[in-house]
Amino acid sequence: MSVNSKEHLALVTGGAGFIGGHLVEGLLKAGWLVRVIDDLSTGSEQNLAHAMDRIELTRGDIRDADTLERVMDGVEVVFHQAAMASVPRSIARPLLSNSVNIDGTLLVLETARQSGVRRVVYAASSSVYGETEVLPAVETLPATPLSPYALQKYTGEVYCRLYTELHGLETVSLRYFNVFGPRQNPDSDYAAVIPRFVTAALAGKAPVIYGDGEQTRDFIYVENAVQANLLAADADRASGSVVNIAAGKRTSLNDLWKNIRRIVDTDVEPSYAAPREGDIRDSFADLALASDLLGYDPGIGLDEGLARTIASFRS
Repeated sequence: MSVNSKEHLALVTGGAGFIGGHLVEGLLKAGWLVRVIDDLSTGSEQNLAHAMDRIELTRGDIRDADTLERVMDGVEVVFHQAAMASVPRSIARPLLSNSVNIDGTLLVLETARQSGVRRVVYAASSSVYGETEVLPAVETLPATPLSPYALQKYTGEVYCRLYTELHGLETVSLRYFNVFGPRQNPDSDYAAVIPRFVTAALAGKAPVIYGDGEQTRDFIYVENAVQANLLAADADRASGSVVNIAAGKRTSLNDLWKNIRRIVDTDVEPSYAAPREGDIRDSFADLALASDLLGYDPGIGLDEGLARTIASFRS
């Protein structure tokens, strides 16, 4: 499909990824015209199967200036989801992840500025907080990244703020906590915990928990993250801001497994392994700023989100 209109046109970088694919769906439902750029290194056209006849998809790298300039022509809002999104992968391949996550983000911002884009909504990460004794984490806490990925995501936030202050390009950085939902890849060596746990439970196998399982995370269902992006595209007072996007609740990995095990109806016990390098102990978001600036309210809770996710994995 060719998108020619210059009104209400969105570009989703990394739009064939897990969050990106759901965001594309949400944008279409909200009446946006949508372009996607994705190199399909970790994303998949299957994540866009519901929308292929309604979007313009370019297979390309966000570090390619000519391609980025072409796909950004006439775009009103860029939703910058593309990243090498993994703490372990960034430790294993720091130069490549730095190139994608910092150089790529800078080129997105510069191309957006030159192309007359109104706003860039940036997928930031709660990993920037590192180990903090202050919980729930509020956006004014100092960043203490524990991995190249966290440092790179923080650098992207700073670049966004600078482009707002120096060039007047509207930016909003959404600090995602632990996003989960249907179509999340369980098979990668770097897969997130919920798809790994769900596939293990459905197969009647023991999941691996790294550490003692009492570490906590703030799990956010993907539709809540999509809602936050849509709100961030137009929120009047949000430009230049960094905003937590989460559920505002703490869940230990042991309790997470118990919830999944209950929904699946299995009695399998987990196995435990040494903690992973770069992983933080506890993660929990303060959502006051998200509520104030965006009107954000995570309407789908963990239990409902898990039930929907498990149902999708079963099918």
